[in-house]
Amino acid sequence: MQRASGILMPVFSLPSRYGIGCFSSEAYKFVDKLKKAGQSYWQILPLGPTGYGDSPYQSFSTFAGNPYFIDLKTLTEEGLLTKKECRACDFGDAPDRIDYEKLYKSRFPVLKMAYGRFKKDRAYRDFVEENSFWLEDYALYMAIKDQNGGAGWKEWEAPLRDRNKGALAQAKKTLAKEVDFYRFQQYQFDKQWKRLHAYANEQGVRIIGDIPIYVAFDSADTWAAPELFQFDENNDPTGVAGCPPDAFSATGQLWGNPLYNWEYHKATGYAWWIRRIAHSLKLYDVVRIDHFRGFDEYYAISYGEETAVNGTWLPGPGMELFRAVEKALGRPEIIAEDLGFLTPSVLKLLKDSGFPGMKVLQFAFDARESSNYLPHTYPVNCVVYTGTHDNDTVRGWYHEVGKEARDFAKEYMCKPRLDEDSLAKDFIALAMSSVAALCVIPMQDYLNLDSSARINTPSTLGGNWSWRMEKGQFSNKVVEEIRRVTGLYGRLPEAEG
Repeated sequence: MQRASGILMPVFSLPSRYGIGCFSSEAYKFVDKLKKAGQSYWQILPLGPTGYGDSPYQSFSTFAGNPYFIDLKTLTEEGLLTKKECRACDFGDAPDRIDYEKLYKSRFPVLKMAYGRFKKDRAYRDFVEENSFWLEDYALYMAIKDQNGGAGWKEWEAPLRDRNKGALAQAKKTLAKEVDFYRFQQYQFDKQWKRLHAYANEQGVRIIGDIPIYVAFDSADTWAAPELFQFDENNDPTGVAGCPPDAFSATGQLWGNPLYNWEYHKATGYAWWIRRIAHSLKLYDVVRIDHFRGFDEYYAISYGEETAVNGTWLPGPGMELFRAVEKALGRPEIIAEDLGFLTPSVLKLLKDSGFPGMKVLQFAFDARESSNYLPHTYPVNCVVYTGTHDNDTVRGWYHEVGKEARDFAKEYMCKPRLDEDSLAKDFIALAMSSVAALCVIPMQDYLNLDSSARINTPSTLGGNWSWRMEKGQFSNKVVEEIRRVTGLYGRLPEAEG
């Protein structure tokens, strides 16, 4: 990995007239500004379709794309919608917030209008055929889900819940139009994302994508292939994922995702994982794998437990999985999310894999975290962040942490005092000046925004995943400052350095 830098910015946080960031002209303008600012990477969050809670880490499919990101203006240019139809939709009127309820009620009706005018062509048929390994199950799943008022598959009538062949055949026939509507959404998503991705690459900007280690229980993945997971004879999870209690949470984190049946994955040569990573590598240039520790050991909590207190650590697939991936796909570019408490075996897995791990500056000054987040301890083969989507902004961090952490940060940076107005710049300079090969800064820290711009607060529901950058905030002045600090610390692209 060359010495470089990038910006962490979810697609949904881009400005847009449609209530949520999408693959619109604003996305292309964002790429242009990344290039002008001397950035080599744009890191995004998972692109999957979201449901209750709006988390991109709890998606209805590990392969599908979020229909909210389809640019409606592009559909009008293709003759599938009119400007009047788009203007008639109520997507919410807050330029800095996503109103998911209004978005849900408006987005699908207008997409259905576009679908009604769509004429299937060779490109569409090729897409459907090439992606049939996941698309058919996903489209049918979503159509049945809609028919059942949005209920998850465990609440469906037994024949459909248990994938009775006759019931599935009848559903495909009865719901043919609805199934095809979901194919259409995925085709449009894929076409628009590929165009934006190609444009970014042409500007010298590479995309870092993000795949969660686990899939949601309410997903086409679990319904279509229950054998991949630790389910009993009734397809109920025997255990679910989470994190044990620590200094941040007395009861741990109960994520509730089903755990993998690693024995089955091993017996099949990790075919599903190879397919999943291969699909991700078509979408992104670099893949960040969330919760890397889970490949070494994973925390299993009995299904039905109300907290994560009574869990057990069990062995994961380790290097065997990544060797299988490398044998099938060559050596993919992967970033390992290795945050939190790391055992010697996890550190060995990271070393054996050769993947760069992550360093988060906000953790460096917290007494609850180990000192390996301090910049003077970094190896070159790592990615440094001021914070991630799960952290507060640096300005918010100033108010969130105690005096001890602020005093330590002040001492470490040899500053007589910390100023919340300049602290984000100080953190950015500290990250940029480190030996870490790649430095990625959240957009909110470049804009010096407070806690109102935080993306997610773990273990909470409501108000997350909704921050949007307002039009004009990523000004030329901000671009020039980013380029200045990028050049100062030797992270400009080689052609510009």
